[in-house]
Formats: sequence, structure tokens, C-alpha cells
Amino acid sequence: MSVIRIENLVRDYGGGKGIFYVSFHVNQGEAFGFLGPNGAGKTTTIRHLMGFLKPKSGQCTIDGLDCWNERDKVQARLGYIPGEISFFDDMSGTEFLKFISEYRKIGTQSRKEELLERFELDPKSKIKKRSKGMKQKLGIVAAFIHNPDILILDEPTSGLDPLMQNRFIDLVVEEKNMVRRY
Repeated sequence: MSVIRIENLVRDYGGGKGIFYVSFHVNQGEAFGFLGPNGAGKTTTIRHLMGFLKPKSGQCTIDGLDCWNERDKVQARLGYIPGEISFFDDMSGTEFLKFISEYRKIGTQSRKEELLERFELDPKSKIKKRSKGMKQKLGIVAAFIHNPDILILDEPTSGLDPLMQNRFIDLVVEEKNMVRRY
């Protein structure tokens, strides 16, 4: 069964820039890599899946839900790591994760603690004082904290050292092997 479905997606920025008639399907339990050079439209396609952009034409669905018209329902099911993470810099990592937990209506914090330990992250300091790698770890924890059914990851290992990249890959493999039934 296709969980992610993109059919003839078009977003034309003019001058031959944008994405044109992109189509692909991702099945439940499948890890799908979307590769291409800078400017190829990977992030634009992901932004359509997240419901951040409305297609000029074509359609994006996640688990049968239209990514634009039902974006609130779609986003509730996803774990997302953007290519360039933006934070509330005046917050500490602890405050940010609390904000994410409240936004996601997460009752238990057991997943948070496991992820913080796995990525050797102490969330107490202010986000603005953190390195790119530390911010990336915080983004990973925020994306996985609610045990999402579907993960959309745009350059998720950017800024991570090789050890943390391997830990991240191990986490994704574990998640893939769990294949949640919903």
C-alpha cells in the first residue's frame, strides 16, 4: 500500500525553475531516498508533502490525506527534519522540547530521554549558543519524540560528526524495522 503518493506535481517558479511532473510512491515500511543535485527540487517537493506549499498542479497525499487541504492531519502523523532547521533561539533545548511535546500533546517523556541519551545531548543551554551539530541533534530528537508513523527527512545528518551520523542511521533502521501498523 502506498503511504506517500505524488502524482504529476508541478511548482513553476518561472525561468525553468521549479519541479515539473514529479511522480513517485512510497510504500508502508519502505525507506525511500530522494537524491539529486542542489536546486533539483528535493526540498520543494518535501515542502509540498508537508503542506507548506500548494501545488500548481498535481497531487500529494500521505496515507490518503491531501497534503495541502488536510495538512494539519498530515503533519500530526509525521516526524520532520528540515534541511535548514529554524529554532526559537532564546529558548533552551529543554524549553524547545517542552514546547514540541505540548504541541504534539505527548504525555510520556520516555522517548525524549532515550533520544537525548542516544545522541549525547544535554538540552539545558540556550539554542543560540549551540553548534550546528548540536542544533541538528535537537532537531532529530524533536522529529522522533512522538514516535511518528512517517518520517520526512531533508538532509538529516547535516552538521553531525561521523559517530552521530552512524547513530542516526541506526535509529532510522530501527524505525524502519518497527513498521508501525496504523
